[in-house]
Amino acid sequence: MGNTSSMLTQYDIEEVQEHCNNAFSQQEIVSLYQRFCQLDRNGGGFISAEEIMTVPEFAVNPLSQRLLRMLDGLNFKEFVAFLSAFSSRTSLQQKVEFIFKVYDSDGNGKVTFNDMLDILRDLTGQFISEQQREKVLTHVLEEAGYTKDSLLVQADFVKLLGNSSMKMEVEVPVD
Repeated sequence: MGNTSSMLTQYDIEEVQEHCNNAFSQQEIVSLYQRFCQLDRNGGGFISAEEIMTVPEFAVNPLSQRLLRMLDGLNFKEFVAFLSAFSSRTSLQQKVEFIFKVYDSDGNGKVTFNDMLDILRDLTGQFISEQQREKVLTHVLEEAGYTKDSLLVQADFVKLLGNSSMKMEVEVPVD
């Protein structure tokens, strides 16, 4: 599985499927492997940030720079685990854990007001002012029982997003 020119064995497929908590069918894993091989232009078994940026949908995503931090240098198994957050078979808990990692830009296990503000800035661009962003974010935090000075941990994200009907799904085209 390290060399992208090789084919996946049944054992490899089952191993990847188990690694991603059965978020993808075996057929979807084969399709993802084909896509991974297309992205891995040098055939080294890992995908780089530059290779990921060749995906047009990814390149225009306002959070692409944050996501690149999580993607750069992934092997196939890690690539599928990353994408599993977007599977309809993934639990809300797993989706919230993924979102927390996106917000936790320094990886210290805590999300600050400024971390959330950075995300909001990435998402809104020039459409709203910095003052409006701060006001909205402060209001949302206060509604949830937090303050601007709160350091949110993953359990807080579960509490905040755990009751939502969040849709974070992509379809994997299967031949």
